[in-house]
Amino acid sequence: MQARTNLTPKEIKDIIDKCDACYLAMVEGEGIPYVLPFNFGYHEGNLYLHAGPGGKKFDVFKTNSRACAAFSTDHELRGRHEHVACSYFMKYRSVLLHGRIEMVGDYDEKIRALNIIMEKYTGRGDFRYNAPAVNNVQAFRLVVERAEGRSFGY
Repeated sequence: MQARTNLTPKEIKDIIDKCDACYLAMVEGEGIPYVLPFNFGYHEGNLYLHAGPGGKKFDVFKTNSRACAAFSTDHELRGRHEHVACSYFMKYRSVLLHGRIEMVGDYDEKIRALNIIMEKYTGRGDFRYNAPAVNNVQAFRLVVERAEGRSFGY
């Protein structure tokens, strides 16, 4: 069984849409990896995320805006022989999005980003927000420069 690595943009989007979380990898000052889980919204080739203001991730972004988001879905354990450990494998579909982080600072753009995230989880992108809530959240996006997907066992 061979992995398929040349997934179409539609297949990549379908994988992202099936995931309820992504893992954002970044690199700290001395080349130390730092990975955090996020909920997200994916729209027009950009990945939208949000968090409370401050924190280590924002310190990392100030020194290195490069990041990679990982998605994985459709996991299914399979085996050819129940008594042979080496015959087992995991079916999966996965995507990596490589790019750079941009902060979303404009008030109206922040609301748009939050609604992109909310639409993923609720099916609605028309929420209203009060000013203190908007001002107390940091929205940001991964501007995707390269997307790659892989499918194994499907």
